[in-house]
Parts: sequence; C-alpha cells; structure tokens
Amino acid sequence: MEAFRELFATLTEGSILLIDFMALVIVVFGTVEAFISAGRAAFLERKPQYHQIWLRYARWLVAALTFQLAADIIESAMTPTWEDIGRLAAIAVIRTFLNYFLGRDLAEEVAEAEKEDAERKSIAQKKG
Repeated sequence: MEAFRELFATLTEGSILLIDFMALVIVVFGTVEAFISAGRAAFLERKPQYHQIWLRYARWLVAALTFQLAADIIESAMTPTWEDIGRLAAIAVIRTFLNYFLGRDLAEEVAEAEKEDAERKSIAQKKG
C-alpha cells in the first residue's frame, strides 16, 4: 500500500509540474506573439487593429489560467494540512476570478468587434 501511495505522489507531482510548465509555455508564447504583433501593427499598418491583438492575447491568458487551475486541483489531492488546503483554495479562487473577469472582458470585446463589423457592412451596402 505504501508503494502505491509513493507512486501516486510521484505521478501527481509530475503531473502538476507538467501542467504548470504547459501554462508557462502558453503565457510565454502568447506574450511573445502579442509583443511581435503589436510592434508590427505599430510600425507597419496604417490602421493598427490592437483590439484583435489583445483579444488573441487574452485567449492565451485564459487558457494558461485554466491549466494552472487544473494543476491546483490536482495539487489539492496531495496537500496534507488544512493550511495547505486553505492556501490552495485561495489561489484557486483568485485564478477563477481572474479567469472569469478576463473571459467576460473577452466576450465583451468580441461582441463589440462583431457590432463594428456589422456597422461597416451596413455602411458598405448603403454605399454600394
């Protein structure tokens, strides 16, 4: 039975590290992509579409937060004390709120972009 617990602990710790690493890769990749896109837009485009760049970046951040929350949930299975559980719960709540508000802002931006596109199409149809 003890061997099974050790195996479970090892697999859990490895899973947490792997998921946290994936979240890190997502954040780094999304940040680099946003930086390059914003720089390109600032210097090469006549009318930069920054909101599209930040929408895409927000999607990366939401994905990373979701992965980190998954790692927190897995880690909660290994926490031996109530203090550790409380700390993990606080982190999970903070990440969940960040994820919620970022997702809400993302949905608002998408709705605004769709509204602008519809207005442009309406104007183009009136002219055409």
